[in-house]
Amino acid sequence: MILALNIVLSQFGWFASVVGAANNLPWAGPAIVALVVAWHLHVAHRPATELQLIIVCSALGAIFDSLLVTLGWLRYPSGMLVPWLAPYWIVAMWALFATTLNISFRWLRGRPLLAAIIGAVAGPLSYLAGAKLGGVRFVDPAAAQGALAVGWALMLPVLVALACRLDGMARRPRRLAEAV
Repeated sequence: MILALNIVLSQFGWFASVVGAANNLPWAGPAIVALVVAWHLHVAHRPATELQLIIVCSALGAIFDSLLVTLGWLRYPSGMLVPWLAPYWIVAMWALFATTLNISFRWLRGRPLLAAIIGAVAGPLSYLAGAKLGGVRFVDPAAAQGALAVGWALMLPVLVALACRLDGMARRPRRLAEAV
């Protein structure tokens, strides 16, 4: 049941974020994401550990997306507090993504090559879907898609490994030797 809810809620949060930003309501997605994160932490066996994962994932995502904005490859229609930083609703989406790492994407553990391949394909496709809905614009499509493919190919295996170490969904803490 938690797996199904995780998938549905993450998709709902994604659509709320992208469609909200596209329609000059950039706060709508983060409001939904906050509710999803609250639910996620409520069902976690160790919410503080899951919160650490969410914070680290959000920070890494903010850096990654801000780099793409700074390089001029991506533009967002709303939610930009500072012109050269990723909009706050994108950072919220990284928090939302973190809630999937120990549930929906748990099966990627121990499969870094598969995680890299999935990241290289699914990451750019997610941004492309966001562009079709008006949530992002590719200023330099080739550079942006290439950077997204490389970035997600590197980030997804790292985030999966991090989630293994910061697994607040497991009933008991994993020992370091078990996590590797």
